[in-house]
Parts: sequence; C-alpha cells; structure tokens
Amino acid sequence: MMHSLDAQLEAISSEVGTTTSDLVRAQDEITVKQSTLRRRLVDIDKRGPLFSFEVLLSAQSFGELLARYKYLHLLAVRDQTLVHRVQDLRNQINHQRANLVRFQESIKLNLDEKAEEEDRLRTLRLEQTRSLATAKRRAQDTDARLQAISRDESRLTNVISSLESKRLRAERSSPSAPRAASTIRKGNGMMDWPVQGPILYSFGRVVNPNNTTVRWNGIGIKASSGAEVHAVAAGKVLVADQFGTYGLTVIVQHPGGDYSVYGSLSKITTQKDAVVAKGEVIGYVGTADPDLPAHLHFELRPQGHAVDPMDFLRANP
Repeated sequence: MMHSLDAQLEAISSEVGTTTSDLVRAQDEITVKQSTLRRRLVDIDKRGPLFSFEVLLSAQSFGELLARYKYLHLLAVRDQTLVHRVQDLRNQINHQRANLVRFQESIKLNLDEKAEEEDRLRTLRLEQTRSLATAKRRAQDTDARLQAISRDESRLTNVISSLESKRLRAERSSPSAPRAASTIRKGNGMMDWPVQGPILYSFGRVVNPNNTTVRWNGIGIKASSGAEVHAVAAGKVLVADQFGTYGLTVIVQHPGGDYSVYGSLSKITTQKDAVVAKGEVIGYVGTADPDLPAHLHFELRPQGHAVDPMDFLRANP
C-alpha cells in the first residue's frame, strides 16, 4: 500500500513539474505577445480610425494601391493572429492553472492517505507488540500455573500417602482387629457420580489447545456453579480446606484405604473428622482454575494411588 501511494505521489509530482514548466513558458510568451499587442493598439489609436482609408486613397497608382492594400491586409491578419494567440495562451494558462489546482488536491489526498496508512501501520505494529507481550505474559502465567498444579498434585499425593501410612500403622498395631473391605471396586461401573455433567478433561496426560501439556490425576466434570457435590461412598473427612490450585477441597477416606478427592469447590458443607454417608452433600461446584469453566475436579485413590474414575463410575446418562 505504501509503495503504491509513493508511486502515485511520484507520478503526480512529475506531472506538476511538467505542467509548471509549460505554465512558465506560456506566461513568458503571453507577456511578450501582450506587450506587442499593446504597442499595436497604441499605434492604431494614434493614427485614428481613418488611417487605412488615407493610406489607400493617397496611392499614386493602381499598383501602389494594390501594394498598400496587401500590406494593410497582412497587417490585419498579423494583428488577428496575435489576438488569437493571446487568447489561446490565456486559455492554456487557465487550463494549466486548473491542472495545478487538481494536482495539488491529488497531492493533498495522496498525503492524507499516506498519513492514514502510516497511522494504520503504526497502530498495527503497536497492536502486534502488545499482542506479543500479552501472549508472552500468558505463556509465563500458564507455565507458572502448570508448575503450581504439578506441585499441588505432588503435595496431595504426599498428604494421602501420609494418611495411608498412618492407617497402615494403625492396622499393624492391632493385628487381631478386623480389616475393613474396600468399597471401591474397579470395573463394576456401579459408583454414583459426585455431580452430573459432561467430562471437561480426562484422567492422564492431556495436550491443551495452547499446546501445553498437563497430567491430571483425576477428571473434570463440568457443572453449573453452585451444583451440589455428593460423596461417592461413606467415609471420614480428612481434609476440608483450601488446597492450592485445587481450590476448596474435600478428601474423604473410605474403608479399606480408599480415598476420594473433590476439588474446585465454591463452598464446603462438611468439616475435618466428620463422618459422611454415601450421597451426602459435601460441597458445591465452583471455579478454581481461571482458564476453565465451573467444574468439579474428582479423583479416586485406592490405597493412595491415583486411578481413572471412569473405570468405576456408572455410565453417564
């Protein structure tokens, strides 16, 4: 666009130069012609309106009469040609002046368009710079959040490992006490959903739309903010608090060393050490991740090890 405008401006400037040169030559010529015409008019005025008749009538012979007539005729033709040339030059000058005005308007329009294009390009470069800075900042924020998620997942794993170790030590200290059977069985597909909704993200390694990679130790169940979250089995609440990037989180210990994790809650309706029944409301769906819609982050950890909850849940209606 800028090259096209520059080419147009160069062409107009060339035409202005040519027209200006022609105008100067025409003005010089008309100055000379007008001076000549003024002298002729002065001469005619001095001689009076009967001069031509006097010249013809004072001829001494017919031949001299023809010669004087021819001279007067040529003089009249010359005067007429001079008048026509002056008029042509005036028309030419007016036309060239009109062209110059038009060229000046074209130059102004071209310069205005060039200024607008420069402003547009400047704005575009500024927007590109801002977009690049925003993308870079978002990438840094995403990397920081992924690192925080990874740290919190490791922390959650350590917390559950610690709870499981404590449970196992208690069992070993009472070898004669009956062992509780696990309430979570893989593959039977009989576990009720903690909240109804489509899957937002799946268990395991996931590549996000921005090409970042994250490994989820559970699933994301999309639901409206404030939807009730139910315990999938009876058990004891061991954690009911804010848990880093998990947001408000509830961890329930079930018989046999099984654990269920409910994250991204907007509110918790239970407390630590509380005993909850299967299906009891323990909180409400919220938003812990600003890049994701409202959802429940749900994990199952038999004997403390993260597994895919989809292997245990009923088919989602």
